[in-house]
Amino acid sequence: MLLQVDDTPLNLFAVLEVKREPPQRWGTLGGVRRIRIYSFLFGLAVMFFITASYILTGDKKGLLLTPSPYHFSTLVSPGTLTFNLSAAKDDAHIKEVVRSITSKVEFGSSRHLPDLKALVNSEPHMFSVIPRKFLPGIKNPCWYEEYSGNLSSDPYRTNLYAHYSKRFRTVFQQLRNTFQEHLIHRDGKAYRMRCLPYFYIIGQPKCGTTDLYDRLRLHPDVKFTTFKEPHWWTRKRFGIIRLSEGFHDRYPVEDYLDLFDQAAHQIQGNLSVNGSASPSQPNVIIGEASASTMWDNNAWVYFYDNSTEGGPPFLIQDFLHALQPHARFIVMLRDPVERLYSDYLYFGIANKSAEDFHEKVSESLQLFEGCLTEYTLRSCVYNTTVNNALPVRLQVGLYIVYLMDWLSVVSREQVLVLRLEDHATNRKYTMHRVFDFLRLEPPTKEIESEITESPASNTRRPADKNLGPMLPITKEILRDFYRPFNEKLAKVLRNDSFIWEND
Repeated sequence: MLLQVDDTPLNLFAVLEVKREPPQRWGTLGGVRRIRIYSFLFGLAVMFFITASYILTGDKKGLLLTPSPYHFSTLVSPGTLTFNLSAAKDDAHIKEVVRSITSKVEFGSSRHLPDLKALVNSEPHMFSVIPRKFLPGIKNPCWYEEYSGNLSSDPYRTNLYAHYSKRFRTVFQQLRNTFQEHLIHRDGKAYRMRCLPYFYIIGQPKCGTTDLYDRLRLHPDVKFTTFKEPHWWTRKRFGIIRLSEGFHDRYPVEDYLDLFDQAAHQIQGNLSVNGSASPSQPNVIIGEASASTMWDNNAWVYFYDNSTEGGPPFLIQDFLHALQPHARFIVMLRDPVERLYSDYLYFGIANKSAEDFHEKVSESLQLFEGCLTEYTLRSCVYNTTVNNALPVRLQVGLYIVYLMDWLSVVSREQVLVLRLEDHATNRKYTMHRVFDFLRLEPPTKEIESEITESPASNTRRPADKNLGPMLPITKEILRDFYRPFNEKLAKVLRNDSFIWEND
């Protein structure tokens, strides 16, 4: 768990302040709730001093990020005020916590959008590399970039993606072997084709994005990155490789663009040294499928000034829209109650059980309520400290908060929102919706059959299936928690199936 760190050390203590409620609010549970709040503050204080020590010494690389969404307790030393809410197992009390949360839910007006100048000043190198206009006559956003490197040297030798996986190194070796074949030579200069994705599968985790990715890449006109989830926009460009490892060197945008070289070569076609620069497959499009893109802005507190009272001054979609105003985005959603349990089973390491899940849900709800006593809903959803502290990722299922922020930047026509439940029962229907959204030609009957009839990808592991469903009381509590968010989502999308009450 990390605290939000500002340039001014004194401002950090504002995080530790708690608004006191009138005495009648505490009722008969006053003592328990005071202990809970004090424990919450103690946990924040401990992590503040850990974080501040690293910031003040300039040792950001050693900064410890949360090992996993389910291991916050390991970051706090034991003591009389240990940050441990699991003692509160009173389900009636947890239901009261949920009622308190839902009473505070206000979606508010659209956020203030940053202007282009502020975005460029924040990431000048990114904007210097990616042009404002792309090649005409090509469906996918591509351009020719002058290659200034030594033609006899390895063009991928510094790529950080290639350093952390043997599988990626194999892909890059293939790219090295054909690199010079795809250079265009004009007036004594060499040019390479560069591309960004035409579309992004942006979320959410454990909602079927892997299955959609596996089916969509079978279409002959669709190509993807060299691997499914680069996580560049949310993590790698900030130097986050794994949450347990702190910060590494930041991945430059060139490393990200290298991941599209295979697809760019296919769009460009095989060219002779003095051949034409006209692409041979202008209708091919490229996709990117990082399931963190829609929601994960947790790195912002370490790199941006906190000038918006708890919310990020810039979101991922601000940069994406500034660079690609016509990009298209696919969102796959799932009943957030079931999504949370699937997320817990997938990421939990040891001692998983329905009872343990119930405890973690109870602790997370109390933490979230604690944040809402002081901050707005949106601030709590984007609060990195709270997100890192939650034993289960409640915030990921608050789909409407993220979607409203996306729709404040991009048009509704640029976003396709699907339900996993519909995809599971009628893959042909959902895949044709995707084809239409991406303006793809319908595949042949043989390819369509392969796309729609292949087994589902990334299903629950047998060991996790043996744990059975969540407890009925857990489901009831979570249904009540997510209901106002689902109702708002259904209203925005004009589709009551996103309430998930009848699934």
